[in-house]
Amino acid sequence: MKKQDVSKLSHEDLANKLQELKGQMVTLKLTHKMAPIENPMRIRSLRKMIAQYSTELTKRNSAV
Repeated sequence: MKKQDVSKLSHEDLANKLQELKGQMVTLKLTHKMAPIENPMRIRSLRKMIAQYSTELTKRNSAV
């Protein structure tokens, strides 16, 4: 998702999506530890998406 798309989301949507992504990250890491996943680059892209959502959420909280 692009930065412009992330900035258009509401505060609640950002928080929900961030929790969902963190859950996916835990599941993906656990799966990767048990058996190598097909595309390990998904971990990196997921981590970057989490950082992007987290940054936007922090920016909004500090602006209020």
